[in-house]
Amino acid sequence: MRAWLPDTRITGPERATERDIEGLNRVFAEAFTDRYRRDGLIGVRVPQLNPLVWRYALLDAGEGAMTWRDEHDDIAAFNVAHQAGVEGWMGPLAVRPDRQGTGVGKTIVRTAADWLIDRGVTTLGLETMPRTPENIGFYARLGFGPGFLTVTLTNEIATRGHPTPVLLSHRGAADKEAAMESGRRLVDELVGGIDFSREILLTAELGLGDTSLVEGDDGVEALAVWHSAPLADSRTRDEVRVLKLAARDDAAFDAAIAAVEAAAAKAGIRRIAVRCQSRYDEAFRRLVARGYRVRWTDLRMTYEGYPERHAAHGILFSNWEI
Repeated sequence: MRAWLPDTRITGPERATERDIEGLNRVFAEAFTDRYRRDGLIGVRVPQLNPLVWRYALLDAGEGAMTWRDEHDDIAAFNVAHQAGVEGWMGPLAVRPDRQGTGVGKTIVRTAADWLIDRGVTTLGLETMPRTPENIGFYARLGFGPGFLTVTLTNEIATRGHPTPVLLSHRGAADKEAAMESGRRLVDELVGGIDFSREILLTAELGLGDTSLVEGDDGVEALAVWHSAPLADSRTRDEVRVLKLAARDDAAFDAAIAAVEAAAAKAGIRRIAVRCQSRYDEAFRRLVARGYRVRWTDLRMTYEGYPERHAAHGILFSNWEI
């Protein structure tokens, strides 16, 4: 699959690999810094991402990690398309500032959308900044409609007084596979066809974090996939970020948050960040009651005909960012 853009001398897509991380980072930082500048935030400088986080994103996306190059063979744009069973999403994606406004943005979004649809997704989404009408309008013209918010909440916890954390990494091989299978069943029961297995395995393989478990008599009642590796390059490990969370009911959700807090405390990390989808308003209220404070919001947008599905019972947070 190759889309040619002769007017702008951009070619692609090509699969992004680890050797492209430096170039991806440059475009990422330049594009998002420029976005903030155009929104009036002149002094904001977006840092480059931790190369290990890029490695996770590229391995998770596989052939969905796409780059487009200019006449000098430098990366001019990229889009990283992910699939978790029947759920597909894009991010991060960016066009280098000097190549914006030339149609490249439309090409990278449409190419990734076609790729995900060809792979059988029934949900196709992305997240963007809700305060930026230019972004929302751009995606709307390509067939995306606004949905719920993803609200990032954080809390500073005590590092003492927590129970021993229950972690997937602490299990032997047989118990680990049994827990993985039970977790897959839980997620599928909440929203059929979604599967977080690849994210769970890559998180462990790359040493980015772990998966906290809440178990009952019939198997896993809740799980939370989290990363503690710094998101930005050259920063210290000072935060645990919950990326995926599945809970059978409110009590299991509370237990999952407590399990993540226990794991963070064991690692000596005080700050917990949870990306809560606002569709689950009771979970949002429970986080606020627990002392979590709103820090950031992202707008979830989905492609026409490929809506986001939500759990009729229980809670399922599926982060559409890395």
